[in-house]
Amino acid sequence: MTPLGKRLIARIMRVGPIPVADYMAECLLHPKDGYYTTQDPLGTRGDFTTAPEISQMFGELIGLWLAQVWLAQGRPAPFLLVDLGPGRGTLMADVMRAASLVPGFCEAARLQLVEASPLLCAKQAAALSGFRVRFCDRISSLDDAPLFLVANEFFDALPIRQFVRGVSGWHERQIGTDGRRLIWGLSPEAPVAALADRWPGTARGQMVEVSGPARACAAEIGQRISEFGGVALIVDYGSWQSLGNTLQAVAGHASVNPLDSPGQADLSAHVAFHPLARAAAPARASALVSQGVFLERLGIAQRTARLAAGLTGPARHTHMTAHRRLTHPDEMGTLFKVMGLSPPHAPPLLGLEPVSSDGAPDGAGNDAA
Repeated sequence: MTPLGKRLIARIMRVGPIPVADYMAECLLHPKDGYYTTQDPLGTRGDFTTAPEISQMFGELIGLWLAQVWLAQGRPAPFLLVDLGPGRGTLMADVMRAASLVPGFCEAARLQLVEASPLLCAKQAAALSGFRVRFCDRISSLDDAPLFLVANEFFDALPIRQFVRGVSGWHERQIGTDGRRLIWGLSPEAPVAALADRWPGTARGQMVEVSGPARACAAEIGQRISEFGGVALIVDYGSWQSLGNTLQAVAGHASVNPLDSPGQADLSAHVAFHPLARAAAPARASALVSQGVFLERLGIAQRTARLAAGLTGPARHTHMTAHRRLTHPDEMGTLFKVMGLSPPHAPPLLGLEPVSSDGAPDGAGNDAA
């Protein structure tokens, strides 16, 4: 058992079982032994790879998308250009390179990165060494100005609580211990007011996941966009509504038991976009669209062909493989979803569509997140 695991066992033996949210927060952000505070998780030497690390095209297309929204909203200056959980800074570096083609965009942008990891902050500063960057540890620390924000694989890492429907109420899934290892358990059944709207659509034994931190972040973003203008682009794996157990742990690019190595594996869960859309009101949420469809609407096929024309051999193969990974339904193309947030009366967002009249995203359904 890891050092953090031993401390968690001691804590549980002292105070009793803990919710999944507490476990995730400790594993990911413990100041001494937390996963994100002690290591760089990205790349072939890390535990997972994100879209910006797969191909420059991802960040380039998002950069041009942000510039188009900026133009459509009247070229506000100055404005905040924000990345939530920016990884190594690769995405924002690609965004700035592509958006520099739009006169005035980079000059008006004030880069602000929301990051909890000192190690990653250093790598982000190096990747963006040509720009002035302000680092923030939370969204509420951002300046007051029009907000142009990207959150790529940010919300999936925010702590969740898990509830299993019982006869007349909900059991909360918890982590306990037998004194040697961490084990799963369920709390006694009780009513949960926050899940009243999920009762009609679930059956006994089904699990629902709820993220208070995710809703709080969405509310803060939505309030800022409604007040100051701007846009948020949320890209993550998940669906419109949560249903089922989606908590997962990854180490060395492979799935592992979430309880086996606290602090040494990435923990995440599929994002339920509907609660984010509701929390962000009065900002207007778009319908969900798959990442593959969104990138194709932005022209990734044409960009792929243009770059491929100058490549041969292994470099060309790697480039074409990256396009497939980002867009193909069997890769990231369908699992990952995209949702935009914009001011209530702003022009429609390129590549995205409004929600349907019943409030559900067109074509997204209520599949498990």
